[in-house]
Amino acid sequence: MDTKQKALELVKGLGDFAGMFKVGMQLFYAEGPEILYSIKNAGHKVFLDLKLHDIPATVARACRVLVRYEVDIINVHACGGLSMMRAAASAVQDEAVMQGTKSPLVVGVTVLTSMSKEDLNYQLNIQGTVKQHVVHLAKLAQQAGLSGVVAAPNEIELIRKECGDVFTIITPGIRPENADKNDQVRVMTPKKALELGASYIVVGRPIISADDPKETAKAILSEISNVEGKAKRC
Repeated sequence: MDTKQKALELVKGLGDFAGMFKVGMQLFYAEGPEILYSIKNAGHKVFLDLKLHDIPATVARACRVLVRYEVDIINVHACGGLSMMRAAASAVQDEAVMQGTKSPLVVGVTVLTSMSKEDLNYQLNIQGTVKQHVVHLAKLAQQAGLSGVVAAPNEIELIRKECGDVFTIITPGIRPENADKNDQVRVMTPKKALELGASYIVVGRPIISADDPKETAKAILSEISNVEGKAKRC
């Protein structure tokens, strides 16, 4: 999705069912900050999903700019390392104080849900399992002062064990029963992800691509109604 009109139509239709709206690269690069202001002005929270990854000074300066948009969550690639994540966390806190605004959560993207163990081992030359690497990055993000991480649902339990109950876990790769996995490899149903302890679940294409997005969202909420109190939905 790369137009403000289409995005705001979805926001209007799904506003009663979503706890937050995620704005990704495609939409942000097409429409710029105006789309963020429009969603915020409609009374909704925003997760700005740009996955920053650069040298520490560049990421820190970029984070300061994003704080001025008054979004609720921003993210960086955890594989950028400890110094980069520390710079991001520090810049966000400092800029929020300077602007007199609430500091957004800063979370680290661990391993993309499209990646398998084979991708990690043979393409990136990172040995071990995906879960081992995700937990390593999650602990590094916590050490750097980030609020949490983005990780696939089958890694929730291990992250909770290592990083505690307060640590935020945002879970993409959410697919209702019988839904197409698309390019996602490590996926799970909404209900199971919440039962395992996700802080936020992200449901994108299963809703956006549905013939009736509103009815699909309602069906997902019905499925998770008895565990919804354990997490937020995004």
